[in-house]
Amino acid sequence: MFTASPALPGDGALRPSPVRLPPRPLSRRLAIPLLLLCAHGAARAQGPVQAWITTGDQSQLLARGADAAFGSGVKAAVVIDVDPAQRYQEMVGFGAAITDASAWLIQNRLNPQQRGALMNELFGKAPGANFSFTRLTIGASDFSRHHYSFDDMPPGQTDPTLAHFSIEPNRADVLPVTRAALAINPQLRVMASPWSAPGWMKSTDSLIQGTLKPEAFAPFAAYLSRYVGAYEQEGVPIFALTLQNEPHFEPKDYPGMRVEPAKRAAFIGGHLGPLLAKEHPHTRILDWDHNWDEPGSPADVLKDPLASKYVNGVAWHCYGGDVRVQAALHDRWPDKDTYFTECSGGQWAPVWSDNLQHFARTLVIGATRGWAKGVLLWNLALDENDGPHLGGCKDCRGVVTIASRDGKVTRNEEYYALAHASRFVRQGARRIASSSGYNELDTVAFRNADDGSVALLVVNSAKAPRSFAVRLAPGQRSFSYTLPAASVATFTWKP
Repeated sequence: MFTASPALPGDGALRPSPVRLPPRPLSRRLAIPLLLLCAHGAARAQGPVQAWITTGDQSQLLARGADAAFGSGVKAAVVIDVDPAQRYQEMVGFGAAITDASAWLIQNRLNPQQRGALMNELFGKAPGANFSFTRLTIGASDFSRHHYSFDDMPPGQTDPTLAHFSIEPNRADVLPVTRAALAINPQLRVMASPWSAPGWMKSTDSLIQGTLKPEAFAPFAAYLSRYVGAYEQEGVPIFALTLQNEPHFEPKDYPGMRVEPAKRAAFIGGHLGPLLAKEHPHTRILDWDHNWDEPGSPADVLKDPLASKYVNGVAWHCYGGDVRVQAALHDRWPDKDTYFTECSGGQWAPVWSDNLQHFARTLVIGATRGWAKGVLLWNLALDENDGPHLGGCKDCRGVVTIASRDGKVTRNEEYYALAHASRFVRQGARRIASSSGYNELDTVAFRNADDGSVALLVVNSAKAPRSFAVRLAPGQRSFSYTLPAASVATFTWKP
């Protein structure tokens, strides 16, 4: 667990404690996993321990490794201590965004049999990935085939009563795909974020660039509440909202909107918060929904007493800064939840092994050790041309790739990084204590609420195999294992 001084950028300097974060791995060398049983003494074994392994050379992809068994005594230079009695946040889950592009591909480039197989693999229980968290865009993002909001008006015209509001643009793909995911996993939590308010609410009178007009605060709050109600009527409850995706970024070729912290606080405290509390009290409000490099911005919102009353937590993206700021902000506002809501891989990082380790170490492990209750990547699915998209990112990668000609599905490195957690860590699990960050081994551990089973994720980012023991408190029983270079493993056992 990371600690920091009380100060944050924006009102002081962030000073994380000296927890070593290994550099990003560049290793491509691999070795065959070697099982080392540790069964010294007469203590009765606690096993079996199942191991599931993905290697950087893709020779093992969430493959079942050799079992281990608990025994007494430890003979290993590196010991990972796991203590189920030390419990932290309750998990909502892992997953990726059902963007317009993802939904369109699933609906239009897969036949019914292919569609059913992929949806069950993504959202179904083991052997599926068991994704239990997803994100929708309220209107268009760059991964839409056209730019739109749910209340577009001709230039110069307004609609303050939202007489023209309609979610019709989502009926052909986003709604049916999301409903299908909920049918497979009824516990799926759906959050949603706008990339822009309708253009007539903004200083530019356009979905592109600009900021929210003060006179549009009430209509925009009503717009978001109307969205929540419309989706609920379609069988899709909205678990959480952010008021703006990446509010410090104004892209030039796709919808976006700048909303500084003072304006976000005024909007939440004076309009959106009270309205949702009245009309949709179960829907949470998350602030920020942007990068780690400006933690002072959500801090300013949380310092506002009226806005803070309605803000459930803070959402983070990966494209700038250090994951450790999540824990620093949580230390200051421990009553506020933490979520990680967007990160994308892409052609700018072409080495499969490096990407696997980076996503597993930084997001699945780093974000959850930094108090994230949920971890979301960006597009659930894109095609072989990294689309469809209109503006924005031209070389982003989906969690899976759907070939537009025949519907063939490729599971990318992000899929395996997520599935190493999502398949084994069920909604309602608690993160528990595990030692981490030495000898190029990083870990995070969870205890499932339903049966008490434990899932321990270990990433070996070294250029060589690494041997270690896992010691379980309070009885100090342990098992030993050797992981290949550049690999990710999930160990599971029941008490």
